[in-house]
Amino acid sequence: MDQLTRRIVCAACVAGGPLAAAAAPAAEFPSPADLVLTGARVWTGNAEAPRAEAVAVAGDRIVAVGGADEVLARRGPETRVLDLSGCFVAPGFIDNHTHFDRAGELLLGVNLLEVADVEGLQRELAAARDRLPPGSWITGGDWGAYEAWGSGSTGGESSDAPDAAPFDPDRTLIDPITPENPVLLSRWDGEAFLANGVALEAGDAECSWVGVECRDGVPTGRLAPEAAERVRQVIPDKPMERHLAEARAALERLAGHGVTTIHDITGPEQMRVFQELRRRGELTVRVYARPTLDRWDELAAAGVQHGFGDDWLKIGGLKGFVDGIMGNSSARFYEPYLTSGERGSWREMMKPEGNMVRLLLGADAAGHQPQVHAIGDEAIDTLLDLFEEVIETNPPHPMGERRFRVIHTQVLRGPEVAERMARLGVIAEVQPYHAIDDMRWMEERIGSARARWAYAFDTLRDAGVLLSFGSDWPGTNASWYPASPVLGIYAAVTRKTVDGEPEGGWFPEERVDLETALRAYTVNNAWAAFEEADKGTLAPGKLADLVVLHRDPFTLDSPDGLKDLEVLLTVVGGKMVHEAPARCGAPGSGGEP
Repeated sequence: MDQLTRRIVCAACVAGGPLAAAAAPAAEFPSPADLVLTGARVWTGNAEAPRAEAVAVAGDRIVAVGGADEVLARRGPETRVLDLSGCFVAPGFIDNHTHFDRAGELLLGVNLLEVADVEGLQRELAAARDRLPPGSWITGGDWGAYEAWGSGSTGGESSDAPDAAPFDPDRTLIDPITPENPVLLSRWDGEAFLANGVALEAGDAECSWVGVECRDGVPTGRLAPEAAERVRQVIPDKPMERHLAEARAALERLAGHGVTTIHDITGPEQMRVFQELRRRGELTVRVYARPTLDRWDELAAAGVQHGFGDDWLKIGGLKGFVDGIMGNSSARFYEPYLTSGERGSWREMMKPEGNMVRLLLGADAAGHQPQVHAIGDEAIDTLLDLFEEVIETNPPHPMGERRFRVIHTQVLRGPEVAERMARLGVIAEVQPYHAIDDMRWMEERIGSARARWAYAFDTLRDAGVLLSFGSDWPGTNASWYPASPVLGIYAAVTRKTVDGEPEGGWFPEERVDLETALRAYTVNNAWAAFEEADKGTLAPGKLADLVVLHRDPFTLDSPDGLKDLEVLLTVVGGKMVHEAPARCGAPGSGGEP
């Protein structure tokens, strides 16, 4: 195969037409194909014709899907034909929830979520030092997130945190490794920080400060949050080239996992980075950018509605927040946590009373699609009350249709909540890997009765709720969630950790079938973003965004093998952005978690 083509030529802005136009017959595309994929099992995502033998691409669009002879008739003298016998071709994966900027920071900088010992700390810090320019600040890390419950733990009500004192490093462990780079690391819960000598000197930190631990009149590097904040004030703004370097690392990871579109939580700084990547021809994933809900009036003042942009970069839904997260026991429940006696908390957008409905009513009327974070059972019910008030109060939506989302939809009160979501036409934006990671402490915190309705994928599907899948990559300060849709599909279908536990799956009645999981990563996500005319299925006229897996997942002996599927090729806009050395049908080693 040819070498990976990294440079993507920016596509022109294409207005979304009706679905019938997107599925136009091949005769409307007389030019020869640039690329033909044949020999593989092709899963189109189209319910009426789900299987095909070959796909042809011309420019950035698909021009033919069907039998091998029919598609090969589009071949010209310059057409590249790939025989992918034994492989599996599908629409490019769409991830419904990423934090791209944070992922880039962790990939290029330091990721300590699974670190809770000296060896791991020094190894990861040295690797980050070697990746970054001399003198760069190294920050964050969130050490110890998996210290109490290791990665792959199935948890349970009898789980106990270890008796040993938590990992509490001092600067003597990191000063020799980072003589030039200022370092300010955080513990996962944000209650402890570690600075090296270079950072302490840069911040003029002294033993007289509140929150600076000293021994014999010398700072140990251990800082309380208030002292860490004072040191943080001297960290210079990150230059654009550092942002771009982080973005390239994140783009490479996404391409390697077959992700062709992300629904990203995008702030103003990251929007500038995406625009610069596009200007340079380096953007290799399409971005459905989601500002926060409290920006609706600024967007409205500028005349910006949902979908403003083009095929590569557009304004998507507006993200709101109702409650906290399970990782730090701040998701909002009707009953208290078994571990803390607290019920969780409301986020700032919920304050003062009436603020959230004001934001939702305004955003909806201005032509936006609210997509709101709600995790605990009380938070989800509260959000549905608010959505219903908007639907009943406002006139019909300017776009002609509301496609509101409950982001995460983690713990339902029961199946009646799923039925209500279906009646309201609300989308469940869920992240399957949460289930197989969060099980490590879920039952201990809320008990088995409530945990039964956590990540209730099949209940939602049975009720008629549209399932939208994604990753939440790279996760929270308490968890690492991989960008791999392969692992997300594995999690949804098996509800097992990557180590295969528990046998049969965690609350196995909430498993879904492979076809459902595939649709939730492709067809459904395109629809949730109003992009069904251009994405989500393989049909003539649609964008040439495809993924090739090295094996057909429908032919595996066991769904446990799903996690070992490898992405062989990723195509975005007709250009290959990832080519793996694996062969079709060869035994797989699985995705990087």
